[in-house]
Amino acid sequence: MALSVPLSGAALRAGALEVVVLGGHLLLYPTGVRQEKREKAVAAPPASRPPVLLLHGFTDNRSVFVLLRRALGADGLRHVEAYNYSPFTRDLRVTARHLARRVDELCERTGRERVDLVGHSLGGLVGRYFVQRLGGDARVRTLITLGTPHAGTRVAPFMDAHPLVRQMRPGSEVLAELAGPAPGCATRCVAFWSEFDAVMSPVGTARLEHPDLRVENVQVTGIGHLALPAHPAVIAAVRRTLDEPVAAPRTEVADPAPVPPTQATTPPATTAAGPPDAASVA
Repeated sequence: MALSVPLSGAALRAGALEVVVLGGHLLLYPTGVRQEKREKAVAAPPASRPPVLLLHGFTDNRSVFVLLRRALGADGLRHVEAYNYSPFTRDLRVTARHLARRVDELCERTGRERVDLVGHSLGGLVGRYFVQRLGGDARVRTLITLGTPHAGTRVAPFMDAHPLVRQMRPGSEVLAELAGPAPGCATRCVAFWSEFDAVMSPVGTARLEHPDLRVENVQVTGIGHLALPAHPAVIAAVRRTLDEPVAAPRTEVADPAPVPPTQATTPPATTAAGPPDAASVA
């Protein structure tokens, strides 16, 4: 599957959109510094969908999900929360263990046995570690990652002093653990990636390739790293993905075949995250 825009001027438009999204996010950032208040109990409406927990990226907070959260909860059939992990985190594996407790607590409050996770950038790796290495597939129905360096990224080598950044480098101990066997993993994984994601180096490292996982890779074009959780086309695709029923896991999972991007000319769409852009599911 691919979300596509016309190639002419796509890189320029993606860069301009990143600037707009960055400006908006800097204004909202202070509103997401504190951990959100949690209801003691959540009454699930009839025919409701699993609750969703949103996981932000490195040095970020829950404010990055303002638009996505609103869209996912718009019909009242889905409870949505965002999880702020500590800005002093030095090991994503520790954060994944904290996430495990947070998911158990969310299930208890909502009366549901499973949840859906949506992680942007580092948040996607935290969710994946929980699913693959901590038995989280028993609790997570679907894991969606947005611009997550599943194969590691070499961007910003000057930041290697930070242990979290080192864990996101190709060949790190954490990524080696995630590359290991995960037989019978019951979670469906959907990875959104973009050729204009400047944080992913090399391009395509946000694709998720693992022989034991049930994976769908969705290529996005014309959208940069910061815009992934805020762009209307991506938000709509995430919502459709979470609305879909999830089939029971297969006993054998074949290697996911790469899906070539489909370039198509589409009419401009009104965006909530910046200037008009064209992006649609092809």
